[in-house]
Amino acid sequence: MASSETTQTQTPREKVTRSGRISGLALLVASAFFMEFLDGTVIATALPDMAKAFGVSAIDLNIGISAYLLTLAMLIPASGWVAERFGARTVFSLALLIFTVASLLCGLTNNVTGFVLMRVLQGVGGAMMVPVGRLVVLRTTPKEQLIKAIATLTWPALVAPIIGPPLGGFITTYASWHWIFFLNVPLGLVAIVLALKMMPGLSADEKRPFDVVGFIATGLTMLCLVAGLEMLSQQHVSMVSAGATLAVGLLALVWSIHHLRRAPAPLIGLSSLSVHSFRVTMRGGFILRATISSAPFMLPLMFQVGFGMSAFEAGSLVLAVFAGNLAMKPATTPLIRRFGFKKLLIGNGVVCVLSLFFCAFLAPNSPQMLTLALLFIGGLSRSMQFTGISSLAFAEVPAAEMSSANTLFSTSLQLANGLGVTLGALSIRAGALITDNLGYTDIQGMAFKLGFVMIALITAVGLYDMTRLEAGAGRSVSQKPKK
Repeated sequence: MASSETTQTQTPREKVTRSGRISGLALLVASAFFMEFLDGTVIATALPDMAKAFGVSAIDLNIGISAYLLTLAMLIPASGWVAERFGARTVFSLALLIFTVASLLCGLTNNVTGFVLMRVLQGVGGAMMVPVGRLVVLRTTPKEQLIKAIATLTWPALVAPIIGPPLGGFITTYASWHWIFFLNVPLGLVAIVLALKMMPGLSADEKRPFDVVGFIATGLTMLCLVAGLEMLSQQHVSMVSAGATLAVGLLALVWSIHHLRRAPAPLIGLSSLSVHSFRVTMRGGFILRATISSAPFMLPLMFQVGFGMSAFEAGSLVLAVFAGNLAMKPATTPLIRRFGFKKLLIGNGVVCVLSLFFCAFLAPNSPQMLTLALLFIGGLSRSMQFTGISSLAFAEVPAAEMSSANTLFSTSLQLANGLGVTLGALSIRAGALITDNLGYTDIQGMAFKLGFVMIALITAVGLYDMTRLEAGAGRSVSQKPKK
């Protein structure tokens, strides 16, 4: 499918690059991503205070987090069609407006019902922001600059889960929980103004009809799979209910694939899966993204619950992962160009596996510098792997398939995030069961240690798929630009 722009925004890729506009656009989209990802995690530590204000228990208020994530999951598959029909600038700006207004109303609400409804509205805005913003950057970025652009877009997904909980705790302690949402308002207004000025009006030449059946099928798939995974991650949820929800989700997935393959104008085209590098990143890359997402969930729990550290101590240590993420960004592009995608993803993937595995050997009395070094290396390797996979995913996708590929990638990423928390929770529970049965309960944090071993092994399974890449995979992206 060819894309077109309005006369005012028709700008060749080379012109965009020379003007420096693309870097600003990538930063704008990344900032919007950061708002969206952060709001998924920042309220976790504020739930007790919010629950008191609403007169309910903190557990009852978890529905606010769930409503947001489920809305995202259901609407992301439709994002590509919406952007093609109404134009990227319009959709992205409107998504920012919806998200900003919903944030304001979240801060003003005084009851659970109103809060949940506003979180749903936030999810509507977030579902359009992320995929549409990424699509614009992908379509306007020259191949030789794609790695740099993707690196900019991936840092919010890596950073937000790490700094979200401590930031939420800080705001709640020194201000009030309302400011978690109020801070989005000025940021959102600035982003809207910049989006209207910088965002090109990309749209499709041909207006395809909306695939109602595809929307229902994919929406049901995402709703049930994300809900089922979240249920599995909770301790006090019936496994039967979670299993039944996942079963419905899997049946809906089969229905979705069957429909999308045969529909004349499918909501999400599957033809991009014929590109070998994209298919590998959707398969093995999905597993790697899930296990990468599990680390920010497991580490604070191990330090606090397993080792008896305070929240401040645990948060201080986990910031080393954040430091590793940031430190890797300047080196990402040079390393990919030096070694190529295949060699780097395999070699760095091994480091990623080992960094997770060696977390099993941490103990309450481990030297702090050793712990910080391990977490820093883990942050480095996971940042590189995340950026490398995300860059390779789109490196060889034809321009006509970019919209459907982006929608598939965004949908997969949302599922991987949910699966990451679930894998972390299930691995800890399995570790606890093994610990109890083998009589290792006297070892502090043994359940978490075994959990990290399991996550490392799962990561190795995803890494194996990287060995199937062709030697020159993504060469058009990894080659140095000609001067």
